Amino acid sequence: MKEFFKRNAAVIVSAILLLILIAMPTGYEDAVIYEGRERCRAEVLEVYNDNITTIGIVSTGDQTCLVELQNGAYAGTVMTAYNMLSGSVETDKIFAVGDEAYVLVSHNGEEVTMISMVDHYRLDVETVLIVLFFAFLILVAGKTGVRAILSFVITILMIWKVLIPNCLNGINPIVIGFVITAVLTVVIISLVFGYDKMALSAISGSLIGTFVTMVMALMFTDLFHMNGSILDGSAALLYNGYPNLDLKSLFIASIFIGSSGAVMDLAVDITSAVNEVVDKKPDITALEAIKSGMNVGRAAMGTMTTTLLLAYSGGYLSLLMVFMAQGTPIDNLLNYKYVSSEILDTVVGSFGLVSVAPITAICAGVLLTKKPPQ
Repeated sequence: MKEFFKRNAAVIVSAILLLILIAMPTGYEDAVIYEGRERCRAEVLEVYNDNITTIGIVSTGDQTCLVELQNGAYAGTVMTAYNMLSGSVETDKIFAVGDEAYVLVSHNGEEVTMISMVDHYRLDVETVLIVLFFAFLILVAGKTGVRAILSFVITILMIWKVLIPNCLNGINPIVIGFVITAVLTVVIISLVFGYDKMALSAISGSLIGTFVTMVMALMFTDLFHMNGSILDGSAALLYNGYPNLDLKSLFIASIFIGSSGAVMDLAVDITSAVNEVVDKKPDITALEAIKSGMNVGRAAMGTMTTTLLLAYSGGYLSLLMVFMAQGTPIDNLLNYKYVSSEILDTVVGSFGLVSVAPITAICAGVLLTKKPPQ
């Protein structure tokens, strides 16, 4: 039994952390705007588009739908619902007969007073997709897949239940962001290696790499004249009761949090490679092991920096197409706030990746070998 707990200590600790996070309230569960309202699924029975005005691809007005509520306290209720169109192609949606909709039911006691169409209902498809992914991961990776799922869920809950509420409560995003990243680094890498020297090596390299990214972000955010307004939803936060929110610190935190996954990946790769070399050649010196780790790091860095570029820029393809369609000169393009923020994200994140390779190689070489450096 003692051996079992020793071998699975990381899993047990992570499971306890998961239970704590599940039970932990965010403090924002009872939003005032949702008081007296119920959210549920509804089937669209009829649609009426007479009040919609369409000019080109933009529609304004309102769409009236006859819907039947599918779940909740008012399941089976058939009533008219309203879909307000603001003229925004990004946020507006048009429903058709047979669609499943996510609706907001306003009520006064047992009487339904109004139904608002929120969006198409996607929760069932999302659940199927996630279950398929988890099943595929377990099928391919076995017990390691289960650990990966555990770290995946813990990461989501740490961001949603710890990071975001604390930022809203006025805690400095850089401080809480680094603390959350450090905790996740320890949890995730421990689930891979357990509590041993390999974990210590990878954790050390990851944390130092993340710290380097944070310092570089602090330095260059001011030089780039970034104030954080580039973040999606930042204006909405300011206008909805959080005027004192430090958007610049939030932007900086987003940079090192966003690159921390790649940093951990590289640190784990280098540590695993050094451990494999030491396992095959037990009499290897620490210096030789460090050189082997550096060779692995150099090979991985070439693709990791490109990974960051693709990850950050993928969401801006349509915007880049607009710039090209308008014939925007390249110097103008590079000066735009959106493009500059992506350059800052990518290059600063790459600094962390480059720094993590030699640090992890040194840590792994020293910790995993028996012979001292020569």
